[in-house]
Order: sequence, then C-alpha cells, then structure tokens
Amino acid sequence: MDETAVAVLGAGPHGLAAAAALRRAGVEVRVFGDPMSFWRTMPAGMVLRSNWTATCIAEYDGPLSLDSYLAETGAEVPRPVPLDDFVAYGTWVQAKVAPDVDRRWIDRVTASDDGFVLELADESRIRARRLVVAAGIADFVNRPDVAAGLPGQLTSHTADHDDLATFAGQEVLVVGGGQSALESAALLHENGAEVDVVARADNLNWLHGGVWQRRLGRLKPLFYAPTDVGPLGISRIVAAPGLFTSLPRAVQEPMAHRAIRPAGAAWLIPRLVEVPIRVGVSVTKATRKGSRVEVELSDGDRREVDHLMFGTGYRVDISRYPFLPPALAARIRSVDGYPVLGRGMESSVPGLHFLGAPAARSFGPLMRFVAGGWYGAESLTRAVRGRPGRAAHSHAGRLEAMGGGR
Repeated sequence: MDETAVAVLGAGPHGLAAAAALRRAGVEVRVFGDPMSFWRTMPAGMVLRSNWTATCIAEYDGPLSLDSYLAETGAEVPRPVPLDDFVAYGTWVQAKVAPDVDRRWIDRVTASDDGFVLELADESRIRARRLVVAAGIADFVNRPDVAAGLPGQLTSHTADHDDLATFAGQEVLVVGGGQSALESAALLHENGAEVDVVARADNLNWLHGGVWQRRLGRLKPLFYAPTDVGPLGISRIVAAPGLFTSLPRAVQEPMAHRAIRPAGAAWLIPRLVEVPIRVGVSVTKATRKGSRVEVELSDGDRREVDHLMFGTGYRVDISRYPFLPPALAARIRSVDGYPVLGRGMESSVPGLHFLGAPAARSFGPLMRFVAGGWYGAESLTRAVRGRPGRAAHSHAGRLEAMGGGR
C-alpha cells in the first residue's frame, strides 16, 4: 500500500496553507482534492468581502501573498477582490505549493493502529500516519426545514448556484441578511430577476469599508489585525487564537458573535437601492402551487414567487463529511458538531487534525476565514514536527470543561 507521513484532504485556502507550511518544514505530505473547487461553484460576479491582506492564502507578506502574485504574473486585481481573480490567485498558489495535488476523491477514511487508510474512488488505498481534514464547508449547507419537500426548481440555497443569470425574468424571494444573501440579491437584480429580500433580524448590519481604520492612520495596526476579522479592538484578540481561547467561554461567545454576525459589505448598498428589503420577517411556510411556490411570512403576508432562495449560511457538523464513517466520527470528541481540538488542531483521535471552520469552536472565529489558514497551518506544522501522532488535550480539556463534549 502506498504511504505518506501526512495526507491533507482539501485543496482550498486552508489545505494549501497547510501544504505550504508542512513542505517548508520538510514534512512529507500529499494533498488530495480539486483545487479551489468550492470557490469555483460560487455565483459569477461575486466579490470577496475581506480586505487585501486577509484575502491572502498562507501568508499576507511573503512569496505566496497577493502582492507576490501580482509581481510575478503581471495580473491586475482590483479591490475588493473579484471572485474570478481570487480563484486565479488560489490556482497560482496551488501550483507553487502542491503542483502534485491528487485530484482523486477520497470515499472513506478508516483509522488503524499506525494512522489512517484512505480509500479512493478508484478503489486504491493510501496509508497516512496523519490526516489533516481541510475539506471546507460545502457539506454544511444550512437548509431550513420550512422548505423541505419542495423541488429544486422552486427552492434552493445560495450555495447551489454558480450563475444567477438563469433567473432572469423570474420573481425570486431571497431569505437572509448576510453577505451571501444580499450579494446574491444584487446579482439576481442585475441579471434581470425581480427580487425581494426578507431577513429575520430587526436590522441589517453593514461593513463600511474600514472607516475607523482610515481615521486611525498610522495607529491602525494597534487596533486592527491584517486578518480583518472583527471590529476595533476585537480584531486584535481574535487574530491571536491563543489569547482568544484563554478567555472564559462566557466572554468568547459574544465576542465571536460580534466578529462574525451576519453583515453585508457597504459597497452593496447602492446595488440594492431598487431591491425591496424587509427586516424582522421570517418564512413560516412554503407550499408548492403549480409551477410556483406560495410563501407565508411571519408578518402575515402571503405571496407567490417563482423561486425561494435561502442565504442562510452553513452549520458545521463534521458527521456530515461523507468520507468520515459513523464509527470514526463517533470517536471524535465534539460539541454541537464542532470537533474539540488541542495543540496543532488535533482531535481526540490521535493524528486526526481539522482546519478551517470546524476549528472555530476551539480556536475562535478567525478559523472560518481564509486568513485563519495562516494560524492553522503553522500550528499544525509545529505539532507535526514536535512529536509523533498523539493528541495533546490540555487545550481540548479546557474547552470541554467550559462546553461539554460528545
């Protein structure tokens, strides 16, 4: 059986950051996945909300940064960064750090006494002493039960579409008040659809492009980290997961909510002027009515539309990863679907690590973003180089004491 020291499952920003850090440290690693595949499924025309530094993969200042990409390729990338440019940049990073990426899909992972066995779609098997799961959030789409049973032509999630132009001429009701819902509504409108938005929150939150950052001038680095997650002051705390997770859970949770609450970039406001938006309203019922869907809202309104689209985000639950069999998933200590992770992003199963959004409960909201890959990759690499595959649970034990486990 083919073997490797470390297998990284996922070739998006977090998986590529891990590959970069591990290979720089001289660690044998194999990367599996379709590079930047999740990002390539997003609707055409989307723009990243994060600032320039936070959009960098693996590092914001170095040979893999966006600045280095521009210098080497001569590409011209506007700010904020369009989705197509980010995918091109990610592909460039992949060519640098994982030119040998294995694009075969891993069907199943089983644990053995000396690591893990990866069963691939072509029925071949590979043994890895450590497994790093950087598989992203595609399997965590949050689909409200209110639309259960309706066919795909009547209801969907924003994650289901890579081209919103197909809705031209249709009436679409978008549900949600975050970036995905609001930007999808703008793109639908710009592509000729008749769009309305309803949001459960009593008001929409807008990110105004760093007004305070500009006012602070040279003092900006004291209050805002290059990771660009969280407002004034909080930004610096969540950028340091060691500091963030040393705080009591009662402090962490409201701070994390403030850092990642649903919000839209302020540059969307002029694009939504002609789109009706109602706040404090939720969908209570959705019923098929011929070729359309009848929607009942919490304010008593009832209307028919051609399509009901949910921009309701993602809900982490690692048991939904199709490559993790139930027996292995049950061994992973977890809280509300999140694995409880220790040093090096390692789970309760020795040698099994999680990067990206699944690490958010253990290491803070930074892990949900591209910039979270900087910390995750370096933490992983330090652990891999420092000792054999045994889980370190001092950090995980503190988390379990604060939040319980499965």
